[in-house]
Amino acid sequence: MIIPLSKNFKKSEFNSRDGVEVPSEYMHNLRELVLNLQIIRDHIDKPVEIVSGFRTKRHNRKIGGARKSQHLTACAADFRAEGLSVLELYEIIIDLMKEGQIKAGGVGLYPTFVHYDIRGWNARWTAKGKKDDLF
Repeated sequence: MIIPLSKNFKKSEFNSRDGVEVPSEYMHNLRELVLNLQIIRDHIDKPVEIVSGFRTKRHNRKIGGARKSQHLTACAADFRAEGLSVLELYEIIIDLMKEGQIKAGGVGLYPTFVHYDIRGWNARWTAKGKKDDLF
């Protein structure tokens, strides 16, 4: 039986891409992340595809993730939204943070997805350093 974490997200979407489920010790992080992702999802009113959620250390190394990635503790998700460019989604997330609707955290802009994490303080980056370099 699949138990949803929220109206639009289920736990399996956040499992590591190497087949490992989100460990129980990180479920509180995942629940907080999903609470914020649901606010984003409700705001845009469009389906969201999780590209990457929790990552094992092994999988994180394999894909070249940051050594202290927020994904390692289920505090981050890389995702895209149907009908929105990644730049539009990035800007919406920034606005929701500024308005205090979602938790402050990291927001990264990549060519095919946006990264959002719940680290508690603002961090911004793009895959190449500047937004203009991506588009």
